[in-house]
Amino acid sequence: QVQLVESGGGLVQAGGSLRLSCAASESGFIYRMGWYRQTPGKQRELVATITSTSSSDYADSVKGRFTISRDNAKNTIYLQMNSLEPEDTAVYYCTSRRFTYSGDDWGQGTQVTVSS
Repeated sequence: QVQLVESGGGLVQAGGSLRLSCAASESGFIYRMGWYRQTPGKQRELVATITSTSSSDYADSVKGRFTISRDNAKNTIYLQMNSLEPEDTAVYYCTSRRFTYSGDDWGQGTQVTVSS
């Protein structure tokens, strides 16, 4: 099981920016890493994912505002969040999938709060 450590959450005003980081404990190949988010009473939803070849996917609600990137040598991903909106307030979870057929591992989550 891959251990994931997230950092970078916090409180920001609407229109501001934050950068989340997630470092995996394992070295070597990891097929895909990404970010999901969850608010109370709602299901966890996709924010963005990125594969080992840097192919990325985004939720429609964050396209053009968020950018996911990856450092394969460090097995670390980043989520640059710009033009933040109060609707982006959530706990953000890092996830990884070691191989295409593997299950998903999850981090503990980091709180992002955007004030209006």
